[in-house]
Amino acid sequence: MAPDTVRLWLGTAPEDHPDGAAAGIWSADLDPASGRVGAPVLRARTPAPSFLALTPDGRSLFAAGETAPGAVTRFAVGRDGRLTQAERVSSGGSGPCHLLLHPGGHALYVANYASGSVGVVPLRPDAEGAAGIAGGVAQVFEHSGRGPVAGRQEAPHVHSTVLTADGAVLLALDLGTDEIRRYRVRADGLLDADGVALRLPPGTGPRHAAWGPGDHLYVTGELDATVHVLTWDGAELRPVDVVRDLAAGGGEALAAHVVRHGGLVLASVRGPDAVGVWRIADGGARLEHLGAVPVGGLGAVWPRHFALLGGATGESIAGDGATGAPSTVGLVVAGQRSDAVAVVRVGPGDGAASGAAGGPGGVSAGEPERIAPVPAPTCVVVGRAALPDAR
Repeated sequence: MAPDTVRLWLGTAPEDHPDGAAAGIWSADLDPASGRVGAPVLRARTPAPSFLALTPDGRSLFAAGETAPGAVTRFAVGRDGRLTQAERVSSGGSGPCHLLLHPGGHALYVANYASGSVGVVPLRPDAEGAAGIAGGVAQVFEHSGRGPVAGRQEAPHVHSTVLTADGAVLLALDLGTDEIRRYRVRADGLLDADGVALRLPPGTGPRHAAWGPGDHLYVTGELDATVHVLTWDGAELRPVDVVRDLAAGGGEALAAHVVRHGGLVLASVRGPDAVGVWRIADGGARLEHLGAVPVGGLGAVWPRHFALLGGATGESIAGDGATGAPSTVGLVVAGQRSDAVAVVRVGPGDGAASGAAGGPGGVSAGEPERIAPVPAPTCVVVGRAALPDAR
């Protein structure tokens, strides 16, 4: 195994099985030089692990069990990639679908979608010095309210959380109420509820968020197929712009995950099964559409989540994205309905290649470098195959 080999951790949740109980956590090793992916390996059988979070040292992997009631499980990661279940606790609600680690390692923040709540699970080092769960859920904050979209906004549905750059505030995105709620973060990682940072237009359905330059926040609207550009002033979020390119072509369009890569923003949308690409402009206040990569045709149907090659590993098989130009970037896309994870390189195009459209030059993607068969993948986390010494 090459020292720079990337290990992909894959969460799954088959839709045709109650609570995704047939699902498990898989891994696959990727060669960053060639983009080739080894055969996926089932590492742990655990109910509906639809979202994963990996500690920076790669020694603890947390899984959200999207069940009723919900659970959070911590797995110790062996040097050979084996997972050993260490602790399993309540998520503080039902249907947890997102996890976020406190930057100091003090807590794990859980978004409980079905019950519309935020759970806080304290962490502490285990006997080996890896991040472990300290007891169980310590705080649960239940949201209230509803939105106008029948069948989706009948109650609160917390979909994800994100921390401000200074780590002082946790923002919780509630798809059911169209709100982004604010929580002040204590030194020990526990939270104090502090009201609503922003109410988005009715029917937005905020899902995931990514920070941009100048305290700008990019939020996917799952229900209105948009990316909302917001700005944070330390106390409140304010709307700046709305990007509506995700719904191009008509039909069902459900925005999902969003990531910033240097001077670019990328967001996936289910239905059209594409990843949109924008250049960041005006200091973060505006997004210029470069194009959309039809990942459904490249093996990733219903792209619920994706990851960039680089990021957590410190290595990239592609450009660094620092200039905002559409230099090549590697994507690992979870195709929930095609039972596959596709590795795709996205780069400059002529605006027509691979169905791309948008700004001058557009973007394009060649054939996928590898399609790895995995049952109903819902989350991709990038780590290192070769772990550093524990001490």
